[in-house]
Amino acid sequence: MSVPTDSRVTFDGRFARDLPEMAVAWQAAAAPQPALLVLNEPVAAELGLDPAFLRSPEGLSLLVGTAAPDGATPVAQAYAGHQFGSFNPGLGDGRALLLGEVTAVDGRLLDVHLKGSGRTPFARGGDGFAAVGPMLREFIVSEAMQGLGIPTTRSLAVVATGRDVRRETMLPGAVLARVASSHLRVGSFQYAAATGNPDLLKRLADHAISRHHPAAAAAERPYLALFEAVVSAQASLVARWMLAGFVHGVMNTDNMTISGETIDYGPCAFMDVFDYAALYSSIDRDGRYAYANQPLIAEWNLARLAETLLPLIDDDQEQAVPLAVAALEAFRPRYSAAWLTGMKAKLGLPADADDDVASALANDVLTLLQDNHVDYTSFFRGLGSVVRGDARPARDKVLDVAAFDAWAARWLAVAPDADAMDRVNPVYIPRNHLVEEALDAATAGDLDPLGRLLEALTKPFEERPGLERYAAGAPDDFGAYTTYCGT
Repeated sequence: MSVPTDSRVTFDGRFARDLPEMAVAWQAAAAPQPALLVLNEPVAAELGLDPAFLRSPEGLSLLVGTAAPDGATPVAQAYAGHQFGSFNPGLGDGRALLLGEVTAVDGRLLDVHLKGSGRTPFARGGDGFAAVGPMLREFIVSEAMQGLGIPTTRSLAVVATGRDVRRETMLPGAVLARVASSHLRVGSFQYAAATGNPDLLKRLADHAISRHHPAAAAAERPYLALFEAVVSAQASLVARWMLAGFVHGVMNTDNMTISGETIDYGPCAFMDVFDYAALYSSIDRDGRYAYANQPLIAEWNLARLAETLLPLIDDDQEQAVPLAVAALEAFRPRYSAAWLTGMKAKLGLPADADDDVASALANDVLTLLQDNHVDYTSFFRGLGSVVRGDARPARDKVLDVAAFDAWAARWLAVAPDADAMDRVNPVYIPRNHLVEEALDAATAGDLDPLGRLLEALTKPFEERPGLERYAAGAPDDFGAYTTYCGT
């Protein structure tokens, strides 16, 4: 299929060509009646794809994978992974296909990937399909992350297939077209290492260096430098999650990217009331991936990546291990520094503010929020008003007013900048009750709530009249929130 474009676009099959042992050529399942639900025109523009074409029958065929564009090599990618701590050597894209890579208008090489396109050899008993709700959830949350400035995969489109899928009930099916810097994961390296093929592992590492961390190629130990770069990227990413109150929900090693982008928005959610133990996944019964555990799990996952890279770091394992350990030990200080820098910004403090003072203010206010069951996002946004002389937007949310006043006096003494705070503390996040409202409506055929929610989330720091309900916390009758993977 020739693809009309606004600028020159060619699909490539670099992953399949470089790593054929990890790519199974495959075809998407038929979509009886494809219908576009939502198209991300800015992402289409970044790729150089014409939105009018993507809305056409031929474009919809591309977006559901039933007609591959010229140059594309649709493949299901192989990877392994620790799932809730248990290793599975043979996971892979059970319901997804990598169409290929596209050189974006700005020169970046990006994957175009489908989710929910049917069973592959990695399906492990699943039907390979996806329902409208979970695919739109990924669209909503990934766009919210983009708006917040958090590295993320992007959603290009969600297309209804005209096929119902069986979950607890019969639900309308859909395919998500996703864009990413790549889909290389910690689990990709675990798969290559488990094959016992040192040449495959080396080619995978070289592929990752070329795509994501090219400076590592010039290092004295390129594969150690690759690991160091992934450690740094993930430390920054998880700090941003924590600062935004985001709970990923399923931080298995196959869901941690080498690029440092957030991927696989399954049972994810943003906190309303601040809670270190916040957990929304229906399958995480022990709280392994709860909010406060995310930095520790990221470090654990990186240790698994280090294990795969040891033969490349040095031929002598006794030399390789201490080098990898030293690189991994950089995660905690890098994470802490990124988190504290972000907290200084949220509190309106200059970057050069005393670290001990800033850390005490940040940790004390989080304890205040935890003890008083305070909405995280609206409290921090309300702090700007405190600086401007009206304490009510933050103070009125705290039951222990005396404790708030004591903390606020310490904080105001360091002269926070309210305008700077408004640039980093969002007004709008994907509130769980609003996400569910939009998904329920869309599943029933009404896309208006989805459009209104996306309008708020694409400019999260800009307070706008008429969007007040998108800034408000959950209603009292919303109750405990649980999310599902959708498989």
